[in-house]
Amino acid sequence: METTAPPVDTTIQSERLVVLVTNDDGIDAAGIDAVVNELTKDPDLDVVVWAPATNQSGTGDKTTPGGLPGVAATTASGVAGYSVAGFPADSVNAALAANVVPDVVISGINAGQNIGPFVKISGTVGAAATATRLGYWALAVSQGIAETPAFETAAPLVAEWLAKHKQDIVDKKPARLFNLNVPTCASGSLRPLTSAPPAADFGTRKATTIACDGPDLGPSGAADDVDAFIAGHAVMSELNATTLASVS
Repeated sequence: METTAPPVDTTIQSERLVVLVTNDDGIDAAGIDAVVNELTKDPDLDVVVWAPATNQSGTGDKTTPGGLPGVAATTASGVAGYSVAGFPADSVNAALAANVVPDVVISGINAGQNIGPFVKISGTVGAAATATRLGYWALAVSQGIAETPAFETAAPLVAEWLAKHKQDIVDKKPARLFNLNVPTCASGSLRPLTSAPPAADFGTRKATTIACDGPDLGPSGAADDVDAFIAGHAVMSELNATTLASVS
């Protein structure tokens, strides 16, 4: 007796997403180039690049009154996009003013971690928060500071985040804001992704040179994003788009 397999739901696989990619290091930075090239591997993603013309690190969610236009430009490897002579949040606004209709916004990959108190001054986070306040899902992503940041370790985690949340984005679920930080390991290998709220401060903790072969966090996990990052874990925090406080 023949049996017929149940139909396979291919909604997620067949739906296309428009991904607006920006950053705060400038359109010619290595980090944005790495994430754009990772995302363009997926044929179901339409990747659109609008980013600052120059490095705008530490500018939070500042914007230019009256807005700014975009100018045709390319990433470091030649991916076509637009540069904006202003802040990271200006790039998001300029794209929307030019009739880009994104499903989701990716901001980064920033060169240098945006954890703890850095979250509220980060232009990378500021651009993503601006997008979420306008109704778009957004991810800010940063790679741990190093002479040569290991952007190749953060880029696949961005693709995984998109895959995880794709159906909710397609279904137009309420917009959410996430902040991903990935250490550049001076020794050992990157540890698995974990979740933790942003720390209020660093205290005496140092988050510069990260050894990814130290003691395990233990069953209770990390108290905050600084602890997780120092222990060599990629760490995700969900943030309130207005206050940038943790979403429990």
